[in-house]
Amino acid sequence: MAKKKKNESPEKEVKDTKKAKTAEEKENVEETAENTKDTIEEPSESVQEEDIKDEETKEDQPKKKKEKKDPKDEKIEELTDRVKRSMAEFENFRKRTEKEKSQMFETGAKSIVEKVLPVVDSFERAFDSVPEEEEESPFVDGMKKIFKQLTTVLDEAGVTAIEALGKEFDPELHNAVMHVDDDNYGENEVIEEFQKGYMYRDSVVRHSMVKVAN
Repeated sequence: MAKKKKNESPEKEVKDTKKAKTAEEKENVEETAENTKDTIEEPSESVQEEDIKDEETKEDQPKKKKEKKDPKDEKIEELTDRVKRSMAEFENFRKRTEKEKSQMFETGAKSIVEKVLPVVDSFERAFDSVPEEEEESPFVDGMKKIFKQLTTVLDEAGVTAIEALGKEFDPELHNAVMHVDDDNYGENEVIEEFQKGYMYRDSVVRHSMVKVAN
């Protein structure tokens, strides 16, 4: 009986060794499987970023489709643009019309002033021909008052006399009908005025008729 026990102990050791190896291999397999599972379940950051970009791209695609203008909005924009253009054209037309009206008014006013100026000339010539003893007469005094009233109205309307005597000759303002050489006067100096010139605002209605020295 004792011999039999001695023979069984080596076999038992072999079995125990095999069981230990089997358990160790099983643990290694399970550990490898878990590592593989973790690797699969936890993708790299670069892969995650690519997935996020793909998702964002997919989300943006519907937005881009939505950005396409509605035909109604396009029509509204077209009509709005037409209205703005029409308003701009009308504003330009209004300004141009006002300018033309102003020019027409100025032309008409100058024409009337030209017709009134001979009356002014007649008054001035009449006063120059009045004898000294009659200058204080009621008739002459009344005529002077009428003349003053006329010149005041013309002045308020923008009509002014052109200064000539003692001024340098200016072809834009003066009309030289005589020329003399005289050392007592400066070069191109107006020494005599035959007929007064007048301006309406900034334009000449009638040039001064003058005599120029040197």
